[in-house]
This record gives sequence, structure tokens and C-alpha cells, in this order.
Amino acid sequence: MSHPQTVAAPGKVVGIYFTLKDKSGRVLDTNRRGGKPMPFLFGANNILPALEKALEGKAKNDFVQVVLAPEQAYGAKKPELIRTIERKAFPPDVQPKPGMRFSGKDPQGRMRTMLVLAVDGDAIQVDENHPLADQELHFEVTVCGVRDATAEETAHGHPHGPGSAHQH
Repeated sequence: MSHPQTVAAPGKVVGIYFTLKDKSGRVLDTNRRGGKPMPFLFGANNILPALEKALEGKAKNDFVQVVLAPEQAYGAKKPELIRTIERKAFPPDVQPKPGMRFSGKDPQGRMRTMLVLAVDGDAIQVDENHPLADQELHFEVTVCGVRDATAEETAHGHPHGPGSAHQH
């Protein structure tokens, strides 16, 4: 039985090793191959809510397998996010080609990623849906540590320090 202070719960920084697969078993992402644990602040929307719920109450060395339906993950593709933009929206030194991904800010200042679908002269068809939209996601997660979040981490909404790429 785990001590209540060492289980994943709100206000804790949880370190995980994970493998993410699609429903065919193809690995989409992992940090298990020589990677460092991924820390997240429980309850701060750092990871998908359904994945976080599956990890609640877990302690170091616990292993969890969870399957998320598209609506629990990145949702269904939205047809309105497939649109045509002008060539001048891209940097002048870049030649967009189908399959290329670009990141940038939308008019509201939010980060967006887009996939180029087609190029027709100065008309570029792009898809701004999340790359994992419409996909059932299969997670295999091992909890590798749980600790209390610092006041600064709680205020900032994410972990700091070892295992975190965050810099101030």
C-alpha cells in the first residue's frame, strides 16, 4: 500500500515514462528509449485529462495501460480547419510542399501547427487540425516518481528543475 503523500494527485509533480501507440500498434511517441522521465504537474492541464485520470492514485513503479477514444484525446477533425491560405503567409525563403509542417501564431496569438496538403501556385491548402485528431490513442505509462510541487511550480502551472525543460 502506498503512502498517500507519494501517489499522483493534485499538487504533485509526477514523472512518467510513456509509449504512445496508434490502434495498429505503431509507436507514435515514447520517452523510454534512453530518454528522461516526462514530469507534469497533476491537475494543471499539462497532459490529456483522461490520461491524468487514469494515473490518479498511482505510485512509483505503477504501470498503466489506457486507451483513449478520439473525443478523450485530440477530438474529431474539424473540416473548417482545412483551408486555403496565400503563399505570402509563409516566410519568403520557404517553398511549401505537401507533407511539410509549420508552426506559427494565429491572429489571437495562440500557437498553431499546420500540415501542407496541396500547393496550387500561390494558393496553399493546409490542415490545422491536431496531428492526432480522429485517432484512438494507446498509452503505456510507468510512474517513475511522485513529489510535492513547489509553490512556484503550482503558481506557474508546470514543473521546474531536474527533468523539466522549463527555463525562466
